[in-house]
Amino acid sequence: MRIRTLLVTGAAAVAGAAAAYAFAVRPWWRSWGVDPADAAAALPGDDLVPDATVTETRGLEIGAPPDAVWPWLVQMGYNRAGWYSYDAIDMKGASLDRIDPALQQIAVGDLVPNSPETAFEVKVVEPGRALVLYADEKLVEEQVAAARAKKEAGEDVEATPVNLKAAEKMMPSMPGFAASWAFVLEPLDEGRRTRLVERFRVRMPAPDGPAAVVMGEAFGFGVFAMVRKQMLGIRDRAEAALIAAGISAEFAQRPAIQEPPAAAAEAPAEAPAEAPAEPTA
Repeated sequence: MRIRTLLVTGAAAVAGAAAAYAFAVRPWWRSWGVDPADAAAALPGDDLVPDATVTETRGLEIGAPPDAVWPWLVQMGYNRAGWYSYDAIDMKGASLDRIDPALQQIAVGDLVPNSPETAFEVKVVEPGRALVLYADEKLVEEQVAAARAKKEAGEDVEATPVNLKAAEKMMPSMPGFAASWAFVLEPLDEGRRTRLVERFRVRMPAPDGPAAVVMGEAFGFGVFAMVRKQMLGIRDRAEAALIAAGISAEFAQRPAIQEPPAAAAEAPAEAPAEAPAEPTA
């Protein structure tokens, strides 16, 4: 009887979780940051994965001009400024909350690390407007093999943190995998504000069987959660930096506070004059 009760309770819990996911979580996931105009627009990097099996486009508005958002994109990456997302999952340490001048150079062909062994390749750089990263099965396998060869040769190679090992194992196991990751900045309000649009275009094997479908759904939601946190992180950092810069400029323009002149030293008081002595009789 107890076993039957446990089974019924477990089945009810699973059914409840499935219902919550279907009617609350999934609609939120599929709608957050989604704008039909963004989804329909052609963006830089779309041609990198022409046969994508999954395309996701999300956007949000930032209260800062594109030139104030761009530096946060340029310095992204593992062992760089971070990804501004859930650092316990995709970083070693914390993402920066400041712009690092040493990380402000980026060019097509550069590598943006996402772990000690693997990295995205920079495919598009349009300063102040677009940054597109790319990875595929061949690139990842070459990077992993190069890191392994360095280890075997006795070279000092950073150990992969535990939180990143699962991701590294997953990417090379996807035959034909390819992905482009575009960050596009669109000016709003005559350039005073920005719409940040991120687009993933991914080619990956179709799920084979119910278990693969469930795993694919879980993987997709995980990517969404990381991207959402990242977009909010970029927004919050850019807006906070702009506010801080405005406060600094305001104080710099204020006239210096004048100290009151020192009070003149008071002259020492004169001793009262002595009364004349009375004559003696």
